[in-house]
Amino acid sequence: MTTLPRRSQADLEMGGVISRSEKDVSITAAQTWRGRLRMASTDLIDTFKLWPLIWTLSLFDIRLRYRGSLLGPFWLTLSTAVMIGALGFLYSRLFHTDIHTYLPFLSLSLVLWNFISMLTSEGCTCFTSAETVIRGIRMPLIVHAARVVVRNVLVLAHNVVVILGVFLMMHTVPALSSVTILPAFALWLVDGLAISIFLGILCARFRDIPPIVASIMQIAFFVSPVIWSPTILEHRGLGIVLIKWNPFFALLQIVRGPLLGEPLALGTWAIALGYSAILIALAALSFVRVRPRIAYWI
Repeated sequence: MTTLPRRSQADLEMGGVISRSEKDVSITAAQTWRGRLRMASTDLIDTFKLWPLIWTLSLFDIRLRYRGSLLGPFWLTLSTAVMIGALGFLYSRLFHTDIHTYLPFLSLSLVLWNFISMLTSEGCTCFTSAETVIRGIRMPLIVHAARVVVRNVLVLAHNVVVILGVFLMMHTVPALSSVTILPAFALWLVDGLAISIFLGILCARFRDIPPIVASIMQIAFFVSPVIWSPTILEHRGLGIVLIKWNPFFALLQIVRGPLLGEPLALGTWAIALGYSAILIALAALSFVRVRPRIAYWI
């Protein structure tokens, strides 16, 4: 606590608490959860108001990343198409699966997984990569996490061309239940914002977290049903761990399943919503708790 003469009182910008008396002014920092929650809520509301700025910054990131390239982000689309074509014919033979069934499954899985993987890896650096902006401009911190989400949605939109091409080649027609991908993708956007905030905070504090996250995602790619069908382990004991309790499978399946004509699984939705609730709670608690410290950590 600091005591100042009454004549030297100044306006506080950081939500300080001022207790007045006849002789002096006492200033204490606002460390209550109510004050932190109010500041975090204001940050989130201001972020939604700045969505045109987020869109512009995301487009700028895409143009800057592929500056001087002839195809731009479609290079990633081309490489994804080549990988799907090569792996599709190979693994359909190894798994003894019909190519007309396996290739649409593989194209959806790889495109969606690339979105999840890139969103997770770039979310780790959403605050540290914006160090200059955070220290130089007064801006809501969640803007930088939202910028990562929108940027990867734009990349996903380019890769949807591969899925459409495979579906046309294999004469795959999505079922009427495909409309459920709209709430599923909305859940993905919320989860993407939450994972960017949570990992961005964690990686700003501990700089050795990004390679750990990259290793975890690489392992998750092989143990999750991305290149192999979940029906392989459906009736085996290992399937309970790799499928039933795998958050990546639940999140993939609520988008992938309807597009492949599979029936709506309420159990899968319940698991996906449960994991999403945990992730959102972790991100919210972390952001409310350490928001004032992020600028010092980066």
